[in-house]
Amino acid sequence: MKITNCMVNRIKSPVGYALGDPSFSWTVEDAVGKKQAAARIEIKRDGKTVFDSGKGDFSSLGTRLGVKLLPRTRYTWTVSVESDAGECAASGENFFETGKMDEPWAAKWITEPEVCPESSIFSKKFTLEKGVVKARLYICGLGLYEAKINGEKVGDEHLTPYCNDYRTWVQYQTYDVTPMLKGDNVIAVELADGWYKGRFGFKYGLNSVNMYGKTRKLIAEMRITLADGTEKVVATDQTWTVKKSNIVFAGMYDGEQRDDTADTSANANAVLLDEEMAPLADRMSLPILAHEEIKPIALITTPKGEKVFDLGQNFAGTFRLRVHEPRGTRVHVQVGEVMQNGCFYRENLRSAKAEYVYISDGNEHILEPKFTYYGYRYAKVDGASDLKADDFVGVALYSDVKDAGVMTTGDEKINKLISNIRWGEKSNFTDIPTDCPQRDERMGWTGDTQVFAATACYLSDTLEFYRKHLRDVRAEQSRLDGAVPIVVPSFLTAKSTSVWGDAATIIPWALYLMYGDKRVLEESVDSMAAWVDYIASIDGSDHGWRRIYHIGDWLALDHPDCKEDTTHGGTDEGYIADVYYMHSAVLTSKAAKILGKTDVAEKYAALAEKIKAGIKQDFFSADGRCSVKTQTGLTLALVYGLTDSRAQTLADLVELIHNSGDKILTGFVGTPLILRALSGEGEDKLAYKILHNEEYPGWLYSVNLGATTIWERWNSLAPDGSVSSTGMNSFNHYAYGSVGQWIWECAAGISPDESAPGFKRAVIRPVADAGLKNVDATYNSAAGVYKVAWKYIDDARVSLKVEVPFDCTAKLLLPYAKGKKEYELSAGAFTLEYTLE
Repeated sequence: MKITNCMVNRIKSPVGYALGDPSFSWTVEDAVGKKQAAARIEIKRDGKTVFDSGKGDFSSLGTRLGVKLLPRTRYTWTVSVESDAGECAASGENFFETGKMDEPWAAKWITEPEVCPESSIFSKKFTLEKGVVKARLYICGLGLYEAKINGEKVGDEHLTPYCNDYRTWVQYQTYDVTPMLKGDNVIAVELADGWYKGRFGFKYGLNSVNMYGKTRKLIAEMRITLADGTEKVVATDQTWTVKKSNIVFAGMYDGEQRDDTADTSANANAVLLDEEMAPLADRMSLPILAHEEIKPIALITTPKGEKVFDLGQNFAGTFRLRVHEPRGTRVHVQVGEVMQNGCFYRENLRSAKAEYVYISDGNEHILEPKFTYYGYRYAKVDGASDLKADDFVGVALYSDVKDAGVMTTGDEKINKLISNIRWGEKSNFTDIPTDCPQRDERMGWTGDTQVFAATACYLSDTLEFYRKHLRDVRAEQSRLDGAVPIVVPSFLTAKSTSVWGDAATIIPWALYLMYGDKRVLEESVDSMAAWVDYIASIDGSDHGWRRIYHIGDWLALDHPDCKEDTTHGGTDEGYIADVYYMHSAVLTSKAAKILGKTDVAEKYAALAEKIKAGIKQDFFSADGRCSVKTQTGLTLALVYGLTDSRAQTLADLVELIHNSGDKILTGFVGTPLILRALSGEGEDKLAYKILHNEEYPGWLYSVNLGATTIWERWNSLAPDGSVSSTGMNSFNHYAYGSVGQWIWECAAGISPDESAPGFKRAVIRPVADAGLKNVDATYNSAAGVYKVAWKYIDDARVSLKVEVPFDCTAKLLLPYAKGKKEYELSAGAFTLEYTLE
């Protein structure tokens, strides 16, 4: 018996994070027993116990102990567990460290003496007379910063301090810099525009600059404990100097320009900032780190004579390029997602330049952008001589969400689809859950976010990633009377719509089911209610919510005009709006009930019933048939329990699917739900048929055309490989990857049980499919590791292996087995062979 995955707020050894009342979690492996009989948590500071829980019934999913924490303090903690078989085990020593919390800052915000296009480097020299025992750097630079001490980069993060609603809160990061200090030191911090003041947002043109601020700003405080016990503080003030950087331009859309021939020697004094800033807060953002290094599979010379590196994988990040050119040579890198007619192509990036420009000083360098990122597979390089394939390497950047689920099947095309979904997540988890990483957009579209959230939870441990995002949702709502913008952070837009705004209720509920952590509901229940109340204020007594503009079933293929560039689907948008209004009221009621807010729960339950009655009156016939006869309309009727004639509604949906050649025509609303709707009514065979479809529209259509991520449109490429539209066409857009939830819940068969969320109890319903042949799935849930593996023995028999983690139970359902179809499983391994009906 051993204890693993010891985390605080689901982060391993967090330093400087917003911990609040910290939540301690762990898992147990290799136990003889089935259940946890007792647990004990002990917390120490400087080797002395400051809290001992004693033995108790503490949840491994997350236990909060009400411990009062001190700022800038390291704590250690251990957990010990006893099983129902009498085993005992203790974890190793774990740690967490607080940030400044609400402690006043000795540092002051400083800025440049004048605004300039070049990035700025702020610096300060200081001397330490004694040896260093401990040193921490607390820092925030806006828009983006990179800090160095004695020429060495501080930390391994990229694009700090990340992206949030800077009007409401500003994050700082904490770094352990103890080993970086010596006697004489210099700290230098380079600042660029970033999301804060660079070109970014809906306006796309020059007017989209300075959305949150007009100047670059820095605050930094280094606390150094010396060998004699004294503390030295090095903090930003007007004694810091500032000079221009050799990075003469940096932007999130347009890339970066570096001029190594520029004169950067002139220094000036920094200026104290005289504008009011939002409060500094302990960080919530997970670090953006460099993950995979992607080497080119080819260096192509195109029919136009272009030199293009093909990395074989579409992704988001930066690159490293080795160059050695004469002084003054201009090296120009441009990136794109696809090739056209064998040549480099980038028209679908719209106004985003997505480039890197370098002016050589005559020396050899390995170039790597600092203050931008790109979405790309192909990189065209001009101005560099004698290029070789190993001169270039792509670097994938994304938030540090740990892998959770891994699945392989006997169908290589489905495996490729699963890989594409995973790369879609990686590419769009750049601190905010973006829609796409390449064009002049890259914003946190709330609709894309909510439809993909459950899939993301199967792929990765995303709780803290989404908790940070939900804080930004709440920040926007606080200024918009409960409305949720279509993108968060909003970048000064206030537009709100159904399905997109319903992210405020759908995401917290999905996180609660997947992780069993009530913190999410506690933090979000008022936000959930505020969103529903906002809708109610518009809806009034005459269904006003139906009549405002809604995005609807975005990019569905069933609009009556059938034009190639049509973006709106054929499903009544007022119907969709009311269904999600009802659903959000239901989720708000459920959250309130779980938190013991009985009056609130009853209020929103009653509202949900009222909305439901209105939907049934206006969109359903007297015998319960749905009058919104589109694939999405009927799917919503089934999934959200609107129809009194489920058999007929299902029959109508199946007929529509058959009439379209057993293909789906759904968009952003219907696609995440339609296979789940079919499986929920026993139509797994049809759902699999849709999954395996290799023609347009279908998931494998893009796989057959070489996709390595999920496309925005079902036909982003035509069958001949030509781009179908440049107006809005991303080749890395994870919304349709939301089918991943159904793949996990049907092919692997692993679902959370609402009665014991966080996978303390699971529903395991694997549906064997001859097209898949076999499935091998491992899901590292918040409660422990579940494994499901099945394969065909012959045409009629299937072997199944299931593993349930310690302190968990599962209901196993085999709907197509002859004989026994239901089993209760406790912790441990279970094997079975069964015959199909």
